[in-house]
Amino acid sequence: MRHTGLIAAILVYSQSALAVDTVSTRLMTLPLATDIARAAVEACTRAGYQVSAVVVDRSAVLQVAMRSVYASRFTLELAERKANAVVLSGVSSAEFRVNRGDIRDELHTLNEVLLLDGGLPVRAAGTLLGAIGVSGAPGGDKDETCAQAGLDAVEERLEFAD
Repeated sequence: MRHTGLIAAILVYSQSALAVDTVSTRLMTLPLATDIARAAVEACTRAGYQVSAVVVDRSAVLQVAMRSVYASRFTLELAERKANAVVLSGVSSAEFRVNRGDIRDELHTLNEVLLLDGGLPVRAAGTLLGAIGVSGAPGGDKDETCAQAGLDAVEERLEFAD
């Protein structure tokens, strides 16, 4: 009997140790990221702006980059850095800029982060999947409007993601 209790205790301990050693996470698929970026670029194109849209995953790794024909290559970098700011903060790049104005200069020393309007989080069921950054419109507010159009295009898919 004593061995049975000891074995049961070891099994319970082993199972609980395994539970904290791994995590489950949601990841954005390539089709979802592509649809977000495409809808953002198309929204800006309809408004007469030549932009780039970049979608990064929850670790700020580039997943999709799209550029209007006449958008400069620099808009790609700016869009990615805006998206990275979102992943760093968990909020829009505009909100991050306002919230952390006290250390904005220090944050701008990070090579891959830029605190300008135009970056928005991509969330499903409250989980940060990644971010979209848009650059090239005449003003970050317009970049952000296009980024929001990208998210709006997949709103149901994000809302009902399992």
